[in-house]
Amino acid sequence: MKTFYSPIHLEHDPQVQFEGGQLQPAVELPVRAERVKAEIGVRRIGPILPPTAFDDAPILRVHDAGLVEFLGEAFDEWIKRYGKNSPAAIPSAWPAHGLRDGRHGDIEARLGSYAFSSDTPILRGTWAASREAANVALSAAEAVRAGEKAAFALTRPPGHHAAGDVFGGFCYLNNIAIAAQYLADAGLRPAVLDVDYHHGNGTQSIFYSRPDVFFCSVHADPAFAYPHFLGFADEHGDGAGEGANLNLPLPAGTDWTRYDEALGHALAAVKAFGPDVVLVSLGLDTYIEDPIASFRLKAADYLRLGARLAELHKPTVFTFEGGYCVEALGEIAVNVLEGFQGA
Repeated sequence: MKTFYSPIHLEHDPQVQFEGGQLQPAVELPVRAERVKAEIGVRRIGPILPPTAFDDAPILRVHDAGLVEFLGEAFDEWIKRYGKNSPAAIPSAWPAHGLRDGRHGDIEARLGSYAFSSDTPILRGTWAASREAANVALSAAEAVRAGEKAAFALTRPPGHHAAGDVFGGFCYLNNIAIAAQYLADAGLRPAVLDVDYHHGNGTQSIFYSRPDVFFCSVHADPAFAYPHFLGFADEHGDGAGEGANLNLPLPAGTDWTRYDEALGHALAAVKAFGPDVVLVSLGLDTYIEDPIASFRLKAADYLRLGARLAELHKPTVFTFEGGYCVEALGEIAVNVLEGFQGA
């Protein structure tokens, strides 16, 4: 299996995140992708390749041009306002109900208008890393479109929380949605399966009214888990997209037995949609020792997860999303890929 990877992700290195009303040590760190890359090399599941440079057209098929422009210039605007030694750009206010949008205002107003959460700082290298992550995802998608049975996009920052016109949840551009749209534009019928602990609210939002891209997510119930405001079981799609969206929220403490039951429902729904290609948001924060999650999957369960995904018998693009137990992250990520290949 080919893996696409770029060291440009190292330029996005947040030291802190804003959580619970105060600054906390960051968990979405460069070491996450580096551990996975190292394990791929040790276990030799396939070559690690640099991405192709794509232009902005595939990104603008998914994201609002204003968001893309903002992300590209936000840090420069921030340091003009607060100086070159200022900390990362983090919004301090949002246009909640009854307030006006500020996307044409100053940097503070624009931050609050384009960000939906305070956990996603913008640093000097954030845009370069985010833009390159889209190239990584598109390169994996193109490899599968050209005939590869599967490819892994080792994307960082992750992407599945970023919607068409907002960013948040450690995500800036929605890598998997960009890849899915690219494949749809190539005449294929994509299905996206999100196995991250957190619901892929951004991916759902992008395709929610679309009948041509199926989205399914197995995740922690948003009644208690981030992103809190999307991911409920009664969200089935809207308009022409009715029935092309399936959420399977699960309780805290979910182990493999319960997870596998929900996964079986997800796989059946994907099969019923009849896709030409499957894209997997490979979040690994379902692991029992993940510091910000509450599921109880163990290392061997990720071999089983990979084997279950192979039951779809479809060309598959994996994109790297969450997972914050750094010590285990390489092992469990490659377990999924190895389980898929072995099956």
